[in-house]
Amino acid sequence: MNLEVYAATSGQWDDVAAIFAGRKGPNACWCQRFCHHDLADNQAALRQEIDNSSVPIGLVAYVGQSPAGWSRVVPRRDLPGVVDNAALRRLYEGDSYGADTAWWVSCFAVRPMHRGQGVGVALLRAAVHFARAHGASVLDGHPVDVEGLRAIPSPSA
Repeated sequence: MNLEVYAATSGQWDDVAAIFAGRKGPNACWCQRFCHHDLADNQAALRQEIDNSSVPIGLVAYVGQSPAGWSRVVPRRDLPGVVDNAALRRLYEGDSYGADTAWWVSCFAVRPMHRGQGVGVALLRAAVHFARAHGASVLDGHPVDVEGLRAIPSPSA
């Protein structure tokens, strides 16, 4: 199996959209759980972020030529839903990492046909390298109960 991961650019939008296809429309999460926006829907917000970012905000995994998975990896300061969350803030408050060097991986989306093939692991490994290459000294994240979140709309929706 040929599994490769690349930084997401606007030219890969169709591949990113394919990874999120099958979700409950444009107001499904679309990797906006920890973001805020004023756009019509979360799909448009993710596209705008990818199109306008000077440093890619995520990674796209491919199995062969097929888009297989997505992960967001950005400086922690760029995620208001993390920075403004009191429970999460307790985890990193007082750490010695600066705003530019503390990064966060906040999302993994893997297409059903590619699950169980190491796509998530490849995305996480690539996120570590990507964040380090962009000045990160720490990469944080935390597990989320996806089933519990299904009943709660994304804050930006």
